[in-house]
Amino acid sequence: MEDKNEIIRVNNLNASFGERKVLSGVSFGINEGEICVILGGSGSGKTTTLKYMLKLYRPPEGCIHIFGKDIATISEEEQTQLYLQMGVIYQNGALLNSLTVMDNIALLPQQHSDLPDEVIREMVLMKLALVNLRDAAYLYPSQLSGGMLKRAALARAIIMDPPMLFCDEPGSGLDPVSLASLDLLFLNLKEKFGITIVLVTHEVSTISRIADKVVFLHEGRVIFEGGKKEAMQSDIPALKDFFSKGAGLS
Repeated sequence: MEDKNEIIRVNNLNASFGERKVLSGVSFGINEGEICVILGGSGSGKTTTLKYMLKLYRPPEGCIHIFGKDIATISEEEQTQLYLQMGVIYQNGALLNSLTVMDNIALLPQQHSDLPDEVIREMVLMKLALVNLRDAAYLYPSQLSGGMLKRAALARAIIMDPPMLFCDEPGSGLDPVSLASLDLLFLNLKEKFGITIVLVTHEVSTISRIADKVVFLHEGRVIFEGGKKEAMQSDIPALKDFFSKGAGLS
């Protein structure tokens, strides 16, 4: 297998909320075109780590480099360009209930491009077709099932063809069939378009199906970084316990 470039590097990330230490020296890297799953039990710091990667928080200690740049020191213009390269899926989907699926997904290109409306419409329909949701373009979020909502959120996240996709518990609340379908869409994005995917989850089935790399957090520290098979066969107590139970805590 040819070497791939490391495009995300988290280095010595430390963070506290009040008196509580949340992250302690968190360091790991993610290669281009990789699906990296961040695992951990409740309070382990996995979602907090993701939020720092999205620059929703500024780390008090440590740094995060994306495409070789420290995201804490980039200019406002560079930050806007970076955000356009980062698709994001939140746990609840975060679609606007007052807009149709079409209008929800069209918001980003409408705000950040000069493309005509008919071109944006075709872009949206193409992305909806990619997630098997083209027929739902003119429905409202309240008319969609849980699985359809997650797929609509995925279409919105990739509307600008970002090279990176960040997902916070995307499979939360889905039945096994819908979860498997969503996982296959992630695999398809990686294999067809080379998208780098960072995914916080506690779904063991998802890890088994799609993970290239596993980063396991325990009490705010990285106690494992490596391949899926190595993770699932590990003798590290917290990791072994996670997989032996079939699921961790969200």
